[in-house]
Amino acid sequence: MPKIIDHDKRKEEILNTALLVFAREGYKDSNLSLIAQECGISRPTIYQYFHDKEEIYYYAVKLVTGNMFRTYADIAWSSEDAVSDKLKGICTDIIEMGFKNRDALTSLVDVMIQLKKEGKDFSDVIMKRTVKLNILFKRLLRVGIERGEIRKVSVNDVTGHLMTLLEAFGFQIAFLDSYDPHSSIELLDIFIDSLIVQR
Repeated sequence: MPKIIDHDKRKEEILNTALLVFAREGYKDSNLSLIAQECGISRPTIYQYFHDKEEIYYYAVKLVTGNMFRTYADIAWSSEDAVSDKLKGICTDIIEMGFKNRDALTSLVDVMIQLKKEGKDFSDVIMKRTVKLNILFKRLLRVGIERGEIRKVSVNDVTGHLMTLLEAFGFQIAFLDSYDPHSSIELLDIFIDSLIVQR
């Protein structure tokens, strides 16, 4: 009887191995042969899943952001908690998840920087993959304003500030050994608290 292969699981295993290889070897010095060897599969097998290491990078961004958005949509719409608490919960989770997976995050950012040096700009890919989070923040802020929980603010500006802070913290997580997630979470909490209508 032939062995049944879970292709989604194998694809994710290849991705995780590739991120470790990228982190250890650097994106430029990594190749599919090395990734295949580390996975314990042949190079032709890896080609069944990914055409090149760039496609692995795209898949990593897509997988991470897709999973994040599903989680945060649940946080946003599954309870009657205050909008400020939902915003804090989402932002806290993003920071904690990034910190917990800092090696993979460092690798992803490193890949992005290396590709930028080669003339390939992934900012559009990142923007497309984070647009759902951007929209979620805007919807939550509008609901908060309608409920009288959040001051009447520019939803676009506040969302932009939240995204910029999270992006900055992502880079700090990736590159600063002394990074402290608690101070970032505290700063975001202060920012979100400043939006709350005082009663």
